[in-house]
Amino acid sequence: MIRGIHGLFYTSVPEEARAFVRDKLQLPNTDVGDGWLIFDLPEGDMGFHPIEGPEKPPSGTHEISFYCDDIKGTVATLKKRGVVFDDEISDAGFGCFTHFTMPGGVKVMLYEPKYSKHKPKRSTSTRAKRRSRKR
Repeated sequence: MIRGIHGLFYTSVPEEARAFVRDKLQLPNTDVGDGWLIFDLPEGDMGFHPIEGPEKPPSGTHEISFYCDDIKGTVATLKKRGVVFDDEISDAGFGCFTHFTMPGGVKVMLYEPKYSKHKPKRSTSTRAKRRSRKR
């Protein structure tokens, strides 16, 4: 059974990019050896967009974005940590968004969705662990 999605950013400066995500975005991580950090995300979703139109990427293109519940507050917090944003917050219909560039020229979108997000259920193993801790 699929339990999640693993994403990759390709960069010429992986150590700097890992430090950026660890220190500025403050995502939890596991060092799997030699400073190679794998970051854990509390949620994820995936969509499929049409490629119609002159400014759309070619078929087979991938994109990774980060989403939040409060884009203005998140942007303010990230700016205090030194994140520089590439543009102002805009409304795209599906939500409000902006972009920032990580080390190595990796540009990502940060957005606050307007659509309702499905809240993931806790796994049985997580519930069982909590029950055993209460005993």
